[in-house]
Amino acid sequence: MRTVTQHERTEVLAAIRHWLEQAVIGLNLCPFAKAVHVKQQIRYVVSGATTPDELQRTLAEELRHLQEAAPDAIDTTLLIHPWLLTDFSDYLDFLDVAEATVEQLALEGEIQIASFHPHYQFAGTEADDITNYTNRAPFPILHLLREASVERAADAFPDASRIYERNMEVMRRLGLDGWKNLMRGDKKPHRG
Repeated sequence: MRTVTQHERTEVLAAIRHWLEQAVIGLNLCPFAKAVHVKQQIRYVVSGATTPDELQRTLAEELRHLQEAAPDAIDTTLLIHPWLLTDFSDYLDFLDVAEATVEQLALEGEIQIASFHPHYQFAGTEADDITNYTNRAPFPILHLLREASVERAADAFPDASRIYERNMEVMRRLGLDGWKNLMRGDKKPHRG
């Protein structure tokens, strides 16, 4: 496990917050993100893991931490691991380990994991397909979500099952140049 310097942590978190505010919230890719962001209920963890075993240990710690925390204090956790699983296929392989860790801790039905990666690619798409950018983040992330919060948010959001389709359309309208400008901070996001 490498030691993450304060400077590295600050830079990683600045990039993640920019992505969260401009893309996830700004484009309304996740209609549930704004509330937890505004209420400061997101735990940001920058892991210095350099091996899958180290990341699995950190993941287990963070799953337990989220389970034990009061939901109004920590509703969700972003486990960011900038120095590990930068290859998307390695990241995908690790998702099986992550799901097994949830099972081992008997947290199925209580906590789920969403995945974000700089090279995220949905099956059946080309690498440069703009729809992949709905799950692209500056660094690899394991997003730990409370099932109860997801269910509550989905119940409150009309047509929650259509969010995925809506996000694909938002990304198609934005286009790759629009995404690049957004991530550089060149312009305000276009809400979809």
